[in-house]
Amino acid sequence: MFLADRIEAQLPGWRDRVQRLRGKSGDFKVCDVTVSQIYSGIRGVQIQVSDISFVDPYEGLRIRGYTVPELMKTLPKATGSEMPLAGGLFYLLLCDEIPTAEEAEMVEEEWRQRCLIPTYVYNAIRRMPADTHPMTLFSMGLMALQRESVFAKNFEIGVIKEDYWRYYLEDALNLTAKLPGLAAFIYNLRYQDGIYIPPKPDHDWSANFAHMIDRSDDPDYHDLCRLFFFLHSDHEGGNVSAHAAHLVSSALSDVYLSCAAGMNGLAGPLHGLANQECLKWLLSVQDHFGQLPTKADLRVYLKHQLEGGKLIPGYGHAVLRTTDPRFTEQLNFARKYLPTDGLLQLVELVYHTLPDVLKENNKVSNPWPNVDAINGALQYHFGVKEFDFYTVLFGVSRILGLSAHIVWSRALMKPIERPKSLTTEMLEAMIQTSGN
Repeated sequence: MFLADRIEAQLPGWRDRVQRLRGKSGDFKVCDVTVSQIYSGIRGVQIQVSDISFVDPYEGLRIRGYTVPELMKTLPKATGSEMPLAGGLFYLLLCDEIPTAEEAEMVEEEWRQRCLIPTYVYNAIRRMPADTHPMTLFSMGLMALQRESVFAKNFEIGVIKEDYWRYYLEDALNLTAKLPGLAAFIYNLRYQDGIYIPPKPDHDWSANFAHMIDRSDDPDYHDLCRLFFFLHSDHEGGNVSAHAAHLVSSALSDVYLSCAAGMNGLAGPLHGLANQECLKWLLSVQDHFGQLPTKADLRVYLKHQLEGGKLIPGYGHAVLRTTDPRFTEQLNFARKYLPTDGLLQLVELVYHTLPDVLKENNKVSNPWPNVDAINGALQYHFGVKEFDFYTVLFGVSRILGLSAHIVWSRALMKPIERPKSLTTEMLEAMIQTSGN
């Protein structure tokens, strides 16, 4: 299979590179860990190596070394669209090279051939109470699909360690192929009286999601899906969903189990729910003014909110120290396709007003918007107004990156992750002995 061939050709060099680092430089000290870092969630501590993506504080997300604007220009586009094909993105994530249009389409065709979801998965989801959260249903769907794991079946009969990645790649392709259909099924079950719309063989992976939730007549929403799934696909290896998936896969749990773990982390209010909070806040501002406010009036309102101790979601980032390029690309989409949408006009007005207000607070290290400041408002425009579904959309996209990381972790034969913990008494004794 062509993706396996591309990866296999690179593996000798990568494995030699890793072995050389572990052998010749294994005692090299990368960083020290402070007590403060231990008690603050190991934030910023360099404990992983990922060559798939990296978040630069001033350039934002880089996938395989390319910035978001570079990828918007160079990744193959869907026919008649300015937006990247998800198949080309997945090829890049796995193969470390920009694909041709033909190679991107080859991935899309692989997905078309693998997209059928077993009936038992649908039945398992249908049996849940009607008010079950969509992310719970999504995670359940991933777990139910685990029965199909190629790796799990082959591990039982015995395969060599050097070849684990091949079976993980099969699982990754099979799982990612089913994500739009699984998410669409959950959306329709929860919000559209359980309608079922099968995928169209002439649609790409991203557009098929739009089609399957009954948005076939809106090509702009097809383009938004292409943009959304591209922008949210990966964000290096240390965030909760990425690290959870990596940790679980290090125990040789298959792609389904590992990605379900990542989605359970993504479902947490401090991780994947931020876009909901941003949209709720924007709607509350819109309700407060009744119309688009002037910049001066909005500035007074924002200062009052901050002085009252309220947080304004969608601004600031753990790593970024500039406007998130993913925000910029979505704002460009809104300016081009939705210039008269009042909520998106408010998004842009906040963008031109809030950073200066935040800069007046010396404690704010990054006053700029992140990706969540706009993505919910875009979905809202196209009638996808069910806030609790937004994280499922995030998850559909993010599993592209998670699965690529998992395949390469197995290709490089990374060991089970097992850090050491201390007791409080041990930590106190270490500090006392050091004289601090």
